[in-house]
Amino acid sequence: MSAREIVAAEGIDVFYGTSQILFGVSLSVTEGQTMALLGRNGAGKSTTMKALAGIAPPSKGVVRVLGKAMHGAKPHLIARAGLGFVPEDRQVFPEHSVEDNLLIAAKKGPDGQDYWNLARVYEMLPLLTPLKDRMAGNLSGGEQQMLTIARTLMGNPSGLLLDEPSEGLAPVIVERIGELLRKLRDMGVTVLLAEQNMHFCLGIASHATVIDKGQIVYRDTIEALRKDETVKSRYLAL
Repeated sequence: MSAREIVAAEGIDVFYGTSQILFGVSLSVTEGQTMALLGRNGAGKSTTMKALAGIAPPSKGVVRVLGKAMHGAKPHLIARAGLGFVPEDRQVFPEHSVEDNLLIAAKKGPDGQDYWNLARVYEMLPLLTPLKDRMAGNLSGGEQQMLTIARTLMGNPSGLLLDEPSEGLAPVIVERIGELLRKLRDMGVTVLLAEQNMHFCLGIASHATVIDKGQIVYRDTIEALRKDETVKSRYLAL
């Protein structure tokens, strides 16, 4: 029996004004996968994530969440359908405490699942426990990234979109985020991870999709990508 498809794009085009950013992008993430969406800066990774989340609606093609077409759906309806989005710029509520940021996002998942709650989030991200009464705007960039991931989990999503979670962070924080993502992978959480840093993804992802100039140019397992020097040199080398 094939795994359930959590999120998919089929032939999506996305424009910003008159500039076309994505050209017929298709990808699919099935239940339990950790998929890395890799590419250089400006390749179209973040736009793909925003298209899936409903923030940059496609002008052509279809996005599906748990098999349901989401054409024209607003971001909050896509979130309710089961997709959790961790944006590149974190977007915490700066004048609210860490715990308030978490409680704001608390809801059951699309199938009624309520696995993620305050106790479980603090257990999974112990860094946040001593910070729970601190204003989110006073956290470091790494702490805000952890908070944003935790806040998204509080919505009990069926699939998690993470846009460049390692960008601009100190190596020790990147390592902690990597540890968290490996734990989520081992728990069977479905993740689509957009990253420029291929090496960060090698020990985390099970599968890889490479995007270049707004088009998908490669799909395979992460182990196959690790061995493919041609693809790495052509599309991922700085």
